Amino acid sequence: MPIFFLFFITPTFLHAQGDLNQGADTDKKEIEEVKYPQFQLKGLLQARYLESFGDNVDVLGTHHSTGDAVQSSFDIKRMRVGLNTKLSETTEIVILVNLADFKSDPKGKVLENAYGKYTFNKYIALTGGQFRPAFGIEELVPVDIIKSFDFSNQYYEFGKNGWTSFQIGASATGAFDLGKIPVNYAVSVLNGNGKNAEMDKDNGKQFSSRWVFGLSKEHKINLGLNGGFGKVFKEDVFAIGADITSDFKITDKLSFDLQIEYKQGTNHNLYYSLPVANRTDNVADYQMRGIYFLPNFRYVVNYNKLTALEISCRYETFDPSYKVDSNVRTTYTPMISLEFGKSYTGRIEMGFEIDRFDRSIPDTSTYNDNLFLIQLQLRI
Repeated sequence: MPIFFLFFITPTFLHAQGDLNQGADTDKKEIEEVKYPQFQLKGLLQARYLESFGDNVDVLGTHHSTGDAVQSSFDIKRMRVGLNTKLSETTEIVILVNLADFKSDPKGKVLENAYGKYTFNKYIALTGGQFRPAFGIEELVPVDIIKSFDFSNQYYEFGKNGWTSFQIGASATGAFDLGKIPVNYAVSVLNGNGKNAEMDKDNGKQFSSRWVFGLSKEHKINLGLNGGFGKVFKEDVFAIGADITSDFKITDKLSFDLQIEYKQGTNHNLYYSLPVANRTDNVADYQMRGIYFLPNFRYVVNYNKLTALEISCRYETFDPSYKVDSNVRTTYTPMISLEFGKSYTGRIEMGFEIDRFDRSIPDTSTYNDNLFLIQLQLRI
């Protein structure tokens, strides 16, 4: 814990850092000063057309026994606006909001990132505020450049339990070499009750860490290990995970990348949502686990404005409570993506989200469904 106390008492020094640059004038060298603050505006639009082919299942995945289900709709999934402000060479502030959250009750939504970061050197940087703590592959990748329509089921469920998605707390991150192996690390302490909460739900905190080992630079093979523990309403909770990523260049234009991720942990969110009479006496009886495979083929086209064609299909199994009342959810997400510009500046995606449960429960979102999607993505 000392590093986190150091974070909160460390003063923020704002200063302008000079930089020496060669001038075009052959008779003299000009010294140019780097001026702060520096601003970078970011934006993201994800607009969708949805059509459900499930039996009386609406476009949000909820079954309606009455048959009154909305099975086709246009939707704005995300309309994000962000501002990165660099106050000095070492200090930055990041703000990100999702304006699409206003289409429903915005309480506890809208504001996503709101944090400050101070970088001492490559070995350590301190972050405090509301941010996405490192606890797996998806936490380190923006949703607009993932190889599927959205994050996995396990990502959102672990987010409800305080390990992933946007959380309030503090984190230390950095990188170093272990012999010839590059290592990246993150250590976080979090409230564990999601974004935009007025205060922690209890006096317990959740501690987590992530370690990534670069096993192959040529094929971008990285091994990630995650672990966390904490207390929620005085009960012990935990989470663990492991993941691996790779990227193989098959030809000059064709490449293949693969993500595999496994997570397991206490589902205390489910436990405390159940009536006391309907649950066991031990929160440890309620454990979630899941694994997904996400292979992706990318073919570089570079024809007119079309940059690349990508084909992926994520396969995921997730069980929110495999010890008590198990009900495994299996999801297939085949997708074709057309990329325009660099770094997914423009993107058109088409595919399906196919859900299968061991047991479908009528009039809930735990129901078999086939959802067709077309998504337009624009980002700056």
